[in-house]
Amino acid sequence: MVFALDRAGLVGADGATHAGAYDIAYIRCIPNMSLLTPADERECRQALSTAFHQDHPVAVRYPRGAGAGVAVEAELTTLPWGKGEVRRQGKRVAILAFGTLLYPALQAAERLDATVVNMRFAKPLDEELILQMARSHEALVTLEEGCIAGGAGTGVMEVLASSGLNVPVLQMGLPDEFIEHGDPAKLLALCGLSAEGIEQAVSKRFGIVPLSLVKPAAA
Repeated sequence: MVFALDRAGLVGADGATHAGAYDIAYIRCIPNMSLLTPADERECRQALSTAFHQDHPVAVRYPRGAGAGVAVEAELTTLPWGKGEVRRQGKRVAILAFGTLLYPALQAAERLDATVVNMRFAKPLDEELILQMARSHEALVTLEEGCIAGGAGTGVMEVLASSGLNVPVLQMGLPDEFIEHGDPAKLLALCGLSAEGIEQAVSKRFGIVPLSLVKPAAA
């Protein structure tokens, strides 16, 4: 069975009662159920195709309105089950992005020279990739358009704890409050989930100076 979860994250004019802020948290605790968090239109089509081929309940969450503008493939291709992908290789900090916040994460990472991972799956998590990032970076950032408590970032923390890895983690997501209606981009910015907000939070937490502010060495 495939659950297609429309209105993932903030929904703009639909208001607080329609925002999909808690689905990652409550689905994570349901046995034998999986959850995919596609980043754009193409990946959403792939995620739905992937879910269709499973023999257990799978949910696919996607936002209300337009996506990132990525063209879809004509074929119904699938994704490697439970596997994320590294979209940008950087230094010091790795940003683990779940869903559409991949794109502001990539913008912020260009200025921070950070690694960015498109996690794709909130359950099952790509534990191998998480541990690889934890061992090769000084710190991790988890990024999701959903509640922080019990969300995908919490799952990442559980993976690190069970593996005995003590790596600093900054969990970023929606605040513990009901978000009112408004323009989605403005709402995300108010929640600190725009490219600028991500950059500022990561820079403040881990003391990373954005590349635009690094002065070139004297000749």
